[in-house]
Amino acid sequence: METVAESAPPPGRATISDVARAAGVSVPTVSKVINGRDGVAPATSKRVLEVIESLGYESSLVARSLRRSRTDVIGILVTEFEPFSTELLKGISSAATGTGYELLAYAGLVSGETRPGWERRSLSRLAGTLIDGAIVVTPTTLMSSTSVPVVSIDPHTGPEGHAAIDSDNVGGARAATEHLIDLGHRRIAHIRGREDLASAELRETGYRESLAAAGIPFDPELVRVGGYQTALSAEVARALLTRSDRPTAVFAANDISALGVLEVAHELGLRVPEDLSVVGFDDVPLAANATPPLTTVAQPLHDLGAEAVHMLLNLLRGQDVPQHVQLPATLVVRASTGPAPTR
Repeated sequence: METVAESAPPPGRATISDVARAAGVSVPTVSKVINGRDGVAPATSKRVLEVIESLGYESSLVARSLRRSRTDVIGILVTEFEPFSTELLKGISSAATGTGYELLAYAGLVSGETRPGWERRSLSRLAGTLIDGAIVVTPTTLMSSTSVPVVSIDPHTGPEGHAAIDSDNVGGARAATEHLIDLGHRRIAHIRGREDLASAELRETGYRESLAAAGIPFDPELVRVGGYQTALSAEVARALLTRSDRPTAVFAANDISALGVLEVAHELGLRVPEDLSVVGFDDVPLAANATPPLTTVAQPLHDLGAEAVHMLLNLLRGQDVPQHVQLPATLVVRASTGPAPTR
């Protein structure tokens, strides 16, 4: 008969032997119940499960996965836990409830610097023994050949050769820029995202397309790289807003960058929106709580996370999924935008 090897537990932690003793059964019987094997009467199985619950017993995840060839755990790989990934996690958690899968969130940030290939290194540590599949947020490399099923959210290079989901970056950027144009703004700066991200390029594309459609010449001096970071965005915002021909509006590629613009505007004594209008992208909770509340393009972050779960579950079941799912992005108008000032 098979037994489950257990190392000496920390004080106060229940062992499989404790469960067997309390339930009045053998250790192999407890092992069968834990691993879902046949040969245990329903009443006995129910009693063992009740004891497991009451004692708080947890079998080794790694040992269990080696026996069953699965872990019932989905890995969520992010570079770091910041507002964007945190909102995605909320949607992922909600969608995973009741599926029988647990979640393991893993941050791949190394020494404060995102290194290309971090997700493959992370997957090599987790796949097989800890997770059955993974949702990877903004992966830096193609994820088409992995040891477990993977769904990417907003991949660096865009959807290529593997299951991926994102929002309409071009359409959202168009909506943001058109909103500013409709308010009478003509000198509209753009603080773009990271140069290695497809989403940043697409948002600049939407910005440029809106200017062209309105007959406004594109001025490369009004486009600066903020890298999706508060500090860098504040630095380039200061350079833009201290020009003699400063812009009257700024479209930032994400909310974190837009918040940096608001800080600089306040330091320079510029009123928002009377002197300067600011639009962000993402609609993280900080946007609505900013001073003034930030007009932004809302990505359906919870829906992105939830849809990624549904796609991954289908992959784990051996079902086909779309190579690319795109959700709409919607303009949310708040108090940080207003009519262009007259000079």
